[in-house]
Amino acid sequence: MFKNIIKELKDHSSYTALGALTGIIILFFFFKIPSNIAYNIFYTLHPLHVLLSAIVTTAIYKIHVKKPKLWALILIGYVGSIGIGTLSDSLIPYLGEILFNLPNAEPHIGFIEEWQIVNPLAFLGILIGFYWPRTKFPHFGHVLLSTWASLFHIILALGATISFTIAILIFVFLFIAVLIPCCMSDIIFPLLFVKKGVKCGCHYH
Repeated sequence: MFKNIIKELKDHSSYTALGALTGIIILFFFFKIPSNIAYNIFYTLHPLHVLLSAIVTTAIYKIHVKKPKLWALILIGYVGSIGIGTLSDSLIPYLGEILFNLPNAEPHIGFIEEWQIVNPLAFLGILIGFYWPRTKFPHFGHVLLSTWASLFHIILALGATISFTIAILIFVFLFIAVLIPCCMSDIIFPLLFVKKGVKCGCHYH
């Protein structure tokens, strides 16, 4: 499993770097937008990321367990999407905001702050993954969705100006915020609960 994790991180690093680069490009066009607009964009991208993550996490678990228990399916789908999605889109960016000393740093925990949007989409994703256990989604699209959600979380914390150094640091945090959690939620996390010997790989996507 450890070797598979390292392999997945290597395989996804180029996609994540490209995704983070698009985030920096978007940053220079959107960093001055009003906070209410950035908030609304974040709470469009983050719930969609949770939805997609719940579908794939649930589907991968169901594919590898012949007769999954319903409670286990729901728990794994929910924790895999909400828990790790929150880490990717909110907590890691928030850590970066604190380290960068951004003026409006706030955690924005989606399943609490906008629970009426995020939680239903997580359960919808679980339902879709249960009845339609397919995982061949374009992984690069998932990476972009998570990258942009993390980006607009950071934009919410920005002030009126941005320096080149801050842009580089944001790129690094976008890369970290997406690479590890996306591999964890979609591939590695659900496979932790199936029998040994299952090989995880990008072909699931």
